[in-house]
Parts: sequence; C-alpha cells; structure tokens
Amino acid sequence: PAAALAAIQPSSGLFAHTVAVDGLDAGIPILSMIGDSHAALYGQGGFAPGLVKATLGTGSSLMTPMAGPIASRHGLSTTLAWHDGAIPTYAMEGNIVHTGAAVQWAARLVAGESIHALSEQAAQLADNGGVYFVPALSGLGAPHWQADARGLICGLTEGSSGAHIMRAALESIGYQIRDVFDAMQADIGSPLKELWVDGGATRNRWLMQFLADLLQRPVIRSLSPEVSALGAAHLAGKALGLWNDAADLQALERQRERFDPVPGLNLDGLYQEWQKALRRVVC
Repeated sequence: PAAALAAIQPSSGLFAHTVAVDGLDAGIPILSMIGDSHAALYGQGGFAPGLVKATLGTGSSLMTPMAGPIASRHGLSTTLAWHDGAIPTYAMEGNIVHTGAAVQWAARLVAGESIHALSEQAAQLADNGGVYFVPALSGLGAPHWQADARGLICGLTEGSSGAHIMRAALESIGYQIRDVFDAMQADIGSPLKELWVDGGATRNRWLMQFLADLLQRPVIRSLSPEVSALGAAHLAGKALGLWNDAADLQALERQRERFDPVPGLNLDGLYQEWQKALRRVVC
C-alpha cells in the first residue's frame, strides 16, 4: 500500500552528519541525496523540457525532464528526477543494458587489438560493410524489455574484419539510443531538440558525430569527467544558499563540445537495416 512507502523528501537539504569512519571526519553535513543518472541530468543543467540527457557507461541511461508525470506507452519509465523546491521535477527514463559493455565484448571477441586501436580502425572504414550487431548479451532493456533476447551479429562476409565488428558495436550504441529517443518523442508528443551526453564512451568523437547524424539533432558533450558528482554538489550548494534557482545554475560555466549533424546526410537506411536485425531477436 502507498502508506508503506517513504515520503518524498527534497533532494537538497540537511539529511544528516557523517560519523568518523575510515579516515572520514565526523560532523560533515550531508546536504544532497540523489541517484547517479538523475544527478547527471541535474549537473548538465537539464531543467527544461525539450532535451535528452544520455549517460554512456557500461549501459546507458537516457532521461528527459517533464513538468509532471506521464505514463509511458512505449516501453519507458517515469521517475522522480529531483525535488529541490516546492514542486518535484519528473523525468522520463530509458535504460539500455549494453552500450560500453558491447564495445568491450566486441574487443574481446577480436583478440589481439585494444579497444582504442579497434575503434580507430572502425572509424576509418568507408562504411559498416553491411555488418550489424544487436547486443542483447543479457537481454534487451528499454524500450523493448526482452530479458530472453540473445545477441546477434549478422551480415558477415569474407571481407569482414575485426574493425567491422567493432564498427557494428559502436553503431549499435547509436541505434539503441535512437530507439529510446524516438520512444520519448512518441510519449511526449513533441520533438526533442538536443542530446546532452556524458560518460566514458563520449570520448569517442566518431561516435558523437554518428549520434548527431543518426538523430539529426545536435549532440552536446560534457567535458567534465564526473557530471553526476557535479549534480550532487550543485544540490548541496543550493542547500547552502549558494544558488537560488535553476536560472542561477544554468548561468554557471560548463565545458562542453557541440557536434552538429552533417547537412544532407541521412542515416535512416542504416537504422532500418539494424531494425531488421533487431526483429530477429525480439519476439
């Protein structure tokens, strides 16, 4: 019953004080409490509807802020993003199981080359050679939610190389992100304008440009290595009175790099081919 659930508390405020343990001093105030993906959205300054935040790690979490809760009809989740004032902020979220993990798996499959070397070779290929990878290595997450789905590499020929397999793994990150991005737009009922990204995989510049071209949206890459920690710190600073509202936080300088879609380039054909491969593993 609802009465058994904990009450929603602000994400910013005095929760408790630390105790002395393992070199940590006692009496340090704990002033923010928030999940890591939610903190990344806050740290990116994602306060207004119309943008999507993607944290690219072993898996990926995509979130878009909403004025109020919306029940998804397309395989996504509604989450409480944070509560730092009178009204809680909600977000729509899609979690992808294998993104960075798919790249690591592909590198292990192609023994003898590092991820960096294979990624460089993959970026230099003229195209993907018709090779597609559905990284359902332990099922599929949003928006498909097929726990029993299994991975698939298809389109291999005698001319395929380890670089083609890595290219397929990198492209699969983009295709899965587009799946969630399109589902978000369908649920919200209006176009999303930008994708803001953070996390280890964002260091791959080829992947960032591929995302921009695939989504036909600007991709804004954070150059801060710890955006989640930054978001938690911003909430703590708000509790201390360093900032009053979202406008103060949005005015803070953030190091970012922008990737714009190449004019006239349409990758819908590649995405549709990946969708064909996806249908072979999704019931």
